[in-house]
Amino acid sequence: MSLIDRIQRQFDDSARLKQQAGPILGEGLARAVEMMVEALSDDNKILVCGNGGSAADSQHFAAELIGRFERERLPLAAIALTTDTSILTAVGNDYSFDTVFAKQVQGLGRAGDVLLAISTSGNSANVIAAVMAAHEREMHVVALTGKGGGRMNELLRSSDVHICVPHERTTRVQEVHLLALHCLCDGIDWMLLGDE
Repeated sequence: MSLIDRIQRQFDDSARLKQQAGPILGEGLARAVEMMVEALSDDNKILVCGNGGSAADSQHFAAELIGRFERERLPLAAIALTTDTSILTAVGNDYSFDTVFAKQVQGLGRAGDVLLAISTSGNSANVIAAVMAAHEREMHVVALTGKGGGRMNELLRSSDVHICVPHERTTRVQEVHLLALHCLCDGIDWMLLGDE
C-alpha cells in the first residue's frame, strides 16, 4: 500500500462511519438541540468540557455559540470549562485533576443549564465528575461519547441525552464528534432563526 492509498483509506473510513452514524445519532442530536434551545431561551447557559481533542471541541463549540456558526445572530451563552488555566491548575494542584470541571460546574452551573460533556471513551474521570456535579445542580446533561459510552453511560439519567458514536477508534469518534457539534450549532440556529 502506498502513502496515497493509506490517506485515501482514512477518507473512506471516515466517510463510511459518518454515513452509518447519521441514522443512529439523529434522534439524540435533535433532542440535544431542543434541550439547548429551551435552556438558552430561558436565559440559561451551556457549559462544555472534555480533555485533549475533546477540550478543543469544547472551545470550538462555545466559540460558535458566542460568535456565530454560519449566520449572524446575537451571542448565545456558552462557556468552555477548559480554558481558564488559573482555575485548571489551582484546582488540579489543590484538589485533583479529577475535579477541574466539577468545581466549575458547582460554581457556575444553575438549575436549567446544560452541561455538554465530551469524552471519546466515556471514562474520563473529570468529565464524569462534572456530570455528577451537574446532576446535583439540577442541570441537563448532553453526553457526547464513543466506544459504547463507558462509565458515563451508567451515570446518565433518562432525561439526559447520550450521543454515542458507534466506533472504537478514537480518531473516528473525534471526527464524528466534530460533525455532531456542527449539527448542534446548525440546529440551534435553525430553531432560533428559522430557514434562511
